[in-house]
Amino acid sequence: MTLPHADHDAERSEDEVDRLVAAWRQERPDLDVEPLQVLSRVSRLARHLDRARRASFAEHGLETWEFDVLTALRRAGEPYEMSPGALLRATLVTSGTMTNRIDRLTAAGLVRRRPDTEDRRGVLVSLTEAGRTRVDSAFADLLRREHELLANLGKHEQQALSGLLRTLLVPFDATDTGAR
Repeated sequence: MTLPHADHDAERSEDEVDRLVAAWRQERPDLDVEPLQVLSRVSRLARHLDRARRASFAEHGLETWEFDVLTALRRAGEPYEMSPGALLRATLVTSGTMTNRIDRLTAAGLVRRRPDTEDRRGVLVSLTEAGRTRVDSAFADLLRREHELLANLGKHEQQALSGLLRTLLVPFDATDTGAR
């Protein structure tokens, strides 16, 4: 994937959001459209990131939801297994959705179910060797693409942007996970 490279002094070049903001200022001078400067750019960037992710996953025969489940298991560390309940909390889906996803990943040979020896009623979902190989390869490819997306920012700029985005996201994440 080849990405466009902006002039290093990106603040001087005009982008689509600048044009959008200028048009709204012309049409609705009574409104403060300043939030568009940030949030429209975040939205546009999210679309580019989504495209890069989908392309990366497709090259490895995965859908986004498959990648989400497999990476949750992979991040769990050896023996790369979790309960279905822990998986649904990690991926923010419903119980019925998770059951369907586990069924499909089991049929594809990427995960397996086994009885939980500590809870006779429980089941654990484990990453198979094929699942681990597939998710490791897809993740490495995804990181390569994400590095390309950030290529126009230096390390310090990336860290600053990360901190600012974290500040915006923390209240939402706390609400989504009930962590407040």
